Amino acid sequence: MNQIIASETSTALSADSALVREYLDRVVRPAALDEAAQKTYKTNIKQLMQQKNARLVAHYYTDSVLQDLAEESGGFVGDSLEMARFGRDCDAETLIVAGVKFMGESAKILSPEKTVLMPTLEATCSLDIACPVDKFSAFCDQHPDRTVVVYANTSAAVKARADWVVTSSIALDVVEYLMEQGKKVLWAPDKHLGSYIQQATGADMLLWDAACIVHEEFKARGLADMRRLYPNAAILAHPESPSAVREIADVVGSTTQIINAAKQSTKLEIIVATDRGIFHKLQQVAPEKTFIIAPTAGVDATCRSCAQCPWMGMNSLESLYSSLQETTNEIHVEPALAAQAMIPLQRMLDFAANNQLKVRGKA
Repeated sequence: MNQIIASETSTALSADSALVREYLDRVVRPAALDEAAQKTYKTNIKQLMQQKNARLVAHYYTDSVLQDLAEESGGFVGDSLEMARFGRDCDAETLIVAGVKFMGESAKILSPEKTVLMPTLEATCSLDIACPVDKFSAFCDQHPDRTVVVYANTSAAVKARADWVVTSSIALDVVEYLMEQGKKVLWAPDKHLGSYIQQATGADMLLWDAACIVHEEFKARGLADMRRLYPNAAILAHPESPSAVREIADVVGSTTQIINAAKQSTKLEIIVATDRGIFHKLQQVAPEKTFIIAPTAGVDATCRSCAQCPWMGMNSLESLYSSLQETTNEIHVEPALAAQAMIPLQRMLDFAANNQLKVRGKA
C-alpha cells in the first residue's frame, strides 16, 4: 500500500504551494565576488576561525568557494548528518554551518554545548517548509497505529514528533526492518523518496505530500532525450526525483552514493539528476570525467530552481564573515526539544551500528 495523502492540509503545504513560492520570492542570491575579494574574505575568515576556535562545515550543494574554504581550514564538506557528526567530534567551540536551517539544527542537537552559527537564517528547504510541526503532529495523531518515520530534511520539532529519523541511504533498511516487525509506516515529508522506498520494500506506507523543488523539476522526457544524445553516458539520480526519472537512471542513490558511483563508474560521461552544486565535488573525485546536469523544467516561469537550490545559494563569504565576526545568526534549539529529537536520531544511529551500515545521505 502506497498512499499519498491529498488532504487539505498536505495539499496546501506541498512543495509547489503558495507558501513555498512566497519564500522563494524573498530569496536574494549574493552578488558574485571577484577573485581578489574572495581571497581577502577567505583570509579574514580563516583568521577569525583561529581566534574563535571555529570550524566551517559546508554542504555539497553550497557554492564551491565555501566548500574549498571548509576543506582548506580544517573543516568538512558532506551531507548534513555527516556535517553534524563532524561538528560533534571536532574540538571546535564554534561551528559555522553553510547549508540550510535544518542542518544547523541537526548540528546543534548533536553538539548542544557548542555555538552553532549560520551565514544566514533565511536559508531553508521546501521539504521543511511544507511540513510544519503543528499540521504534521495533528496528522500523526489521526494515524496512531503507524510508526512515524521522517527524513532528516525536517525541523527539530518534526524530528521530535517522530519515532525514527532517517537519511536517504539508510531509509530502505529501516523501513524494511519495520515491515518485518509488522509495522505500518507514516512517512514524511518527501513523497518521491517515500514512493521509492515503498516500491523497493513493499511496505504499507502513508506518505506526506511534499517534494524538493530541485529534484521535482527533473523531467523524464528530457532525460530520455539526453540518453539518446549521450548513449554511452551513465545516468545518476537522487531518490527525491520523480519515479519516471528514477526509472531511467542507471543508479539511484543519496548524495554520497552518487559521488561514489561517479567515481567508480567506467563511463567517461555522466548525467546527474541532483543539485548542480555537487559538480564541484564530482570534478574533484573524477577529474577525467564529463558531468552533465539532467534537464529540468527549464528557465521559464515554471522553473523554480533550475537544478540549484535557491536557499543553498544564499550562503556567501560575506554573510559567513559577518556572522562569525559579530556572532550572529546563531541556532538555538530548546534543550527539551533537542533531547526529544535526539531519541529518533539515536535510534537510527544505533540501528546503523548494530547492522554495520553507513549512515549517509542527503540529510
